Amino acid sequence: MIELDGIAKTYRRPGLPDVRALDGVSLRVDPGEFLAILGPSGSGKSTLMNMLGLLDRPDAGTYWLQGRAVQDLAEDDLADMRNRTIGFVFQSYHLLARTTALENVQLPLLYADRRDYRRRAAAALEAVGLGDRLHHQAHELSGGQQQRVAIARAIVNEPALILADEPTGNLDPAAADGIMELFAAQNRRGVTLVLITHDEGVAARARRVVRLDAGAVRSDRVREEMA
Repeated sequence: MIELDGIAKTYRRPGLPDVRALDGVSLRVDPGEFLAILGPSGSGKSTLMNMLGLLDRPDAGTYWLQGRAVQDLAEDDLADMRNRTIGFVFQSYHLLARTTALENVQLPLLYADRRDYRRRAAAALEAVGLGDRLHHQAHELSGGQQQRVAIARAIVNEPALILADEPTGNLDPAAADGIMELFAAQNRRGVTLVLITHDEGVAARARRVVRLDAGAVRSDRVREEMA
C-alpha cells in the first residue's frame, strides 16, 4: 500500500534556521495494516501525514502508493488520487458548520461526480451510528458526533487508506473510545489505517506502532498479542 524510501523535508524560513522536519524516513505499510505513528510535538508527525496524504512533496526520497511513484505527479493527478484512494480524518473535524451532516458527507462524492451521492452519504452516516442525525447541522452536534460525521465523510468513497491526524484530541474519553472502535471496524473490513498521535493510549489500539522523533523513525514494533 505505502512505501517510503529516504523521505526528507526541510522548511526554510528567511532570517531563521532551517527546520529539518523529516530526515530520511523509510517505511513500508502493507494493505490492511492498522499503524500508529507516535511522537511528541515537533517530531515530524504532521509533515509525514501531509506527505502520506499527497498534500506536500518531499525534498528527497521516493513515495510509492499502491505501487505508483507519486512524488512527481502533476497536481491534478495528485488530487484525483487523493479523492479515489485516501480518506482523511482530522482533530478539528473540518465540517461546514451551517451545513447538514448529510451535506457534509456528500462533498467527496460530488467532487467525484457520483450520481448516487445521497444514498451513499446516508449509508455512511448509518455506518457510524448517525442515521438519526442526517439533517442536523454540524453546529447542532456534539464533538463526538461531529467526528463521526468526519469519519463518514472519510469512508464514503470507500478509500483503500484512511489517514487520521490526532482524531480523538478534542474528545472526552468515552467519545474517543467510540471513535477508535469505528476505526477498528473499518480496519476489520480491510481498510489500511494510519493514525497519527502523541497519545500512548490511542497508539496502543493499533497493531503496529512506529515512533518518530526529530524527523526520523526511532522504533517500529508490532504488538505481540495482535501479531
